[in-house]
Amino acid sequence: MKKNWDNPVEHVMPTSARVPASVSIGGIQVAPATMLAPMAGVTDTVFRRFIRNASLFSRESDSADVDATITNQQSGCGLIMTEFTSADGLSRMRESKRKRYLTFYDDEHPIAAQLFGSNPETLADAARIVQDTGFDMVDLNLGCPAKRVVACNGGSGLLRDLPLIGTIFEAVRSAVTIPFTVKIRLGWNDNHIICVELARLAQESGLAAVSVHARTREQGYTGQARWEWIAAVKDAVTIPVIGNGDVRTPEDAAALIAETNCDGVMIGRAAPANPWIFRQIAQYTATGRYDQPTEQDRYRMVRMYFEMLLAESDANGKEIQGKMKQFASWFTHGVAGGAALRKSIYEAKTGETILSAVEQFFEEKSQPFAACGEHPAAVALAGN
Repeated sequence: MKKNWDNPVEHVMPTSARVPASVSIGGIQVAPATMLAPMAGVTDTVFRRFIRNASLFSRESDSADVDATITNQQSGCGLIMTEFTSADGLSRMRESKRKRYLTFYDDEHPIAAQLFGSNPETLADAARIVQDTGFDMVDLNLGCPAKRVVACNGGSGLLRDLPLIGTIFEAVRSAVTIPFTVKIRLGWNDNHIICVELARLAQESGLAAVSVHARTREQGYTGQARWEWIAAVKDAVTIPVIGNGDVRTPEDAAALIAETNCDGVMIGRAAPANPWIFRQIAQYTATGRYDQPTEQDRYRMVRMYFEMLLAESDANGKEIQGKMKQFASWFTHGVAGGAALRKSIYEAKTGETILSAVEQFFEEKSQPFAACGEHPAAVALAGN
């Protein structure tokens, strides 16, 4: 997945639209109507809980007179989703191994598990496992453009076979009682745009919502997301439509709602680089303004996430170190001198050494950290 955007459009803040306070998906209340997109190698339980923590937002800290109907509850992120998981692997693996892929904690609700695959019966079995594990929703991935997934006719590979998709919809819907949703792309390529037809099929099959990444499989993550197709899907169905693609800022989120009338916003690549984006959206919705993170906020953020990872290092030491190095490039985006910090992290041999490199880098910054607790964003991220 690309970590940058191709010539992103800069949106001004619309005056006529805000991200909705909530959206009901199959009876599950998602408040606010913002969602963390499922991302392979990213949205494990540590990152999901980290985003929920980073998204905490207090209306009282900005205004005592904010209308509660237009704001969030406690978190700016209304729904979190797992990494996509192979239905075939899930149905065959031992129950003890499943926990590695389906682990979540009570404070992650509402949470959806995303599956990929192409066999209707296998997907139905995997959906039952998801339901029995206690997830609030199950989602089908019809959007992943990765060659290895498409080669197995999974992800966006299924976009070339609508009849099979229909069979999968029916099999999974009849297998579970929790809400069943789907994440799609526009189609295979510009000559094969099927998002409207596919959304109608989802509605007819009893699915509770459809999320639309406004690019084709051929585009991958390049070029511009074409929001006009999200609007077309919204016009075609009555189930909730969640817009996804090129939402990097609160201005983008509000513009997406204004241009498409979609029911919610899903955010992917922007979340690792700016974990505050959900809180910023909620803050803007409540007050018409939002805070930018300071370098001290970034320090707290990096330290918090790395400490959360290290808490799990006993069982997966090398894997945790790899993840810390992987996220260094995300988290140091926008930090002056970040290249030096990344170099220190990449050269470190242990998780503790990585954390020490972070501490040393920020200790050498001129602004004392003692003052950072006074910044509202830092306070929220620290959980105070």
